[in-house]
Amino acid sequence: MPRLFGTDGVRGLANSELTVEMALGLSQAAAVVLGKGRVADGRRASGRRPIAVIARDPRVSGEFISSATAAGLASSGVDVYDAGVIPTPALAFLVADFNADLGVMISASHNPAPDNGIKFFASGGTKLPDEVEDRIEAALDEPKLSPTGAHVGRIRRFADAEDRYIIHLLSTLPNRLEGVHVVLDCAHGAAAGVSPQVFTDAGATVTVIGADPDGMNINDGVGSTHLDNLAKAVLAAGADVGIAHDGDADRCLAVDRDGNIVDGDQIMAILAVAMADRGALKDRTLVATVMSNLGLKRAMAAHNIAMVETKVGDRYVLEDLNERQLSLGGEQSGHVIMTRFATTGDGILTGLHLVAEMARTGKTLAELASIMTVYPQTLVNVRGVNHHGLAANTVIADAVAAAEATLGDTGRVLLRPSGTEPMVRVMVEAEEQSTADAIAEQLADVVRAQLALR
Repeated sequence: MPRLFGTDGVRGLANSELTVEMALGLSQAAAVVLGKGRVADGRRASGRRPIAVIARDPRVSGEFISSATAAGLASSGVDVYDAGVIPTPALAFLVADFNADLGVMISASHNPAPDNGIKFFASGGTKLPDEVEDRIEAALDEPKLSPTGAHVGRIRRFADAEDRYIIHLLSTLPNRLEGVHVVLDCAHGAAAGVSPQVFTDAGATVTVIGADPDGMNINDGVGSTHLDNLAKAVLAAGADVGIAHDGDADRCLAVDRDGNIVDGDQIMAILAVAMADRGALKDRTLVATVMSNLGLKRAMAAHNIAMVETKVGDRYVLEDLNERQLSLGGEQSGHVIMTRFATTGDGILTGLHLVAEMARTGKTLAELASIMTVYPQTLVNVRGVNHHGLAANTVIADAVAAAEATLGDTGRVLLRPSGTEPMVRVMVEAEEQSTADAIAEQLADVVRAQLALR
């Protein structure tokens, strides 16, 4: 049976795969696993019931899923504080700030509106490791907590959730943002109520698009996965920069004043150098994934900054950051983690610090991003193959070695099996796009021939 939890919680088509019954069961199981210090009747040994903070993005299915989640927790003796529609990183912050025992975010991030998801956070606002998610999944089939009378949980509105988060974000800034005109694309998502407010409060001139959520338009042609409209809006407004979030605002991508995309690798490069210059980059080290552009690694080397690579996924970046006690890491997709201020990727925090560096230096975003040369990158998904056989196949290994010899130090090759389907991802970087394309297709052909399912 496949694992219920994916790389970022439990996701599926709302009311079909992700049902009320599943939300209720998962929240009851999470109360068993994450409600620390309980005694038999559901009370904490300290004398108070466990506390959970829940929140959601604005997609319509979040209303009934969050209600089911709150019901499951309260019926298990957990006091629930419902923060309503706020970003995922706001939920993570509030779990820590409120000293809660757990948090639950109802969101499918950048997915379309019919999808939804449930993501759990432990005390301190941290994402759960695989083994804890496995314990929650196992607890679905175990007895639930069933307190009665005064020992059942209460459900309350978390009235000042947004204000607490905004105050926190503003407190992190090294300088104000006056003199910078920002266009914000809130993806008709959870950032709509926070991002325009905090950028305005920080002193920026703000133009907003994608900030009219109706429950069904989240990520629909807007946000970090659809940057064309943001680029047009920046050019039309004569703005200095555009900042794009995804549906739950844990990502940040940008466009410069000419409409050119600045991705997560470039944003990390800018922040890493700025932090290193003021002594805030712990051990002068950046954590990124194996999919980050070769240009990032070279830019960091040029500034005497080390780079550690992890598996793909912001949770693996975060694990490495915490293990090494480092301060900055992230992904090309725009998940950027600043551990001094956040326990997870925070798109609004990232955008604020990117614009703060523009305001501090007086440089354009293009000038700041020029510290990194982006190498052309080609990614080919080879489907319908035995991805488990990749590591042991010597023919593929020889083909990769030959490609690496051809590229020398002007590019790189990465073959990565999918963790969820019969597919191998072939990624090639080179100085010229045509070279990357040609080598990627050659390697993809070898993978198809060697690993074809029979």
